[in-house]
This record gives sequence, structure tokens and C-alpha cells, in this order.
Amino acid sequence: MIKLLDLLREEKLDILKPRRSPEERQQNYAIATQKKIEQYIKDGGKDNLNLQSTPITTLPNDLKVGGNLYLDGSNITSLPNGLIVKGILDLRNTPITTLPNDLKVSDYIYLSNTKITSLPNNLKVNGSLYLNNTPITSLPNNLKVKGNLYLEDTPISKKYSEEEIKKMVPGVKGDIYI
Repeated sequence: MIKLLDLLREEKLDILKPRRSPEERQQNYAIATQKKIEQYIKDGGKDNLNLQSTPITTLPNDLKVGGNLYLDGSNITSLPNGLIVKGILDLRNTPITTLPNDLKVSDYIYLSNTKITSLPNNLKVNGSLYLNNTPITSLPNNLKVKGNLYLEDTPISKKYSEEEIKKMVPGVKGDIYI
């Protein structure tokens, strides 16, 4: 046994050295993620699209997701024009700062722990809208939310009371949490 260890040290064999560099692995992962999106579109976009914790930064224009779109923990920086999500849109823990004006989401929108600073005019959310722990400073007065609005740990929650927020955004049908 000792001779084998001596031989390995002497020959400087790196038997545990990875075959690919971290950069190459990351690049291959990005390519695989892009192929996953392409295949999803080719298959008709009927189910959930799970891109959690991927290196993806953008999506193709006019993407239609028949179920939930999970982007939490990804590197997504912007959403495409014409995006339609028939379920939940989960953007938690991403660097996203804005949403497109024509975004359509049939259920909840999760934006907690993002860098979102504003919402588009005429945004309609059929479920709840989660904006907690974001730097958002204002809400469009024509915002429509059928569920609850979560604003904990935001500049809005520190500046306004629940009653003041209800007056600013009368289109929120559920509760407002500050």
C-alpha cells in the first residue's frame, strides 16, 4: 500500500482532478438549459417549465408556459415581451428589476428577495403578489390583485400604513401584509 502511495506522489498523478474546468461545466450547463427551453417550446409548452437555479439570463419572446414557470434562484435579468404563464411565476431570489408591460400570469407572482423596483401599469394578478424584501418604492394605482399583497420589508411598508396602501391600490381584493 505504501509503495502505491509513493508511486502516486512520485508520478504526480492527479486521479481526482476534474476533467472539465468550472467555467466549462457552467458553459455546458447553460447550453443544456437553452436546449431544455427549446425542447419545451417544441413540445408545445403545456406543462411546468422548471429553470430553478440555472444560469439563464433571458427567455425567448412570446414564450407561452402552460403551467408554472420556476425561475427562482436563476440569473434571469429580464422577462421577454409577450410572456404568458398559465400558472405561477416564481422569480424569488433573482436579479430581476422590472417586468414587461404585457406580462400575463394566471396565478401567483413571487418576487420576494429580488431587486424589483417597479411594476408595469395595468398589471393583473389572479392570485397573490409577493413583493416582500424588495426595494420597490411605488405601486401602480391600477394594479389588480385578486389575492393578497405581501409588502413586508419594503420601502412602501416602512412609509405607509395598510390603510394608506389600500387607498393607493384599490384593485387589491385580498389582504395587504406590511
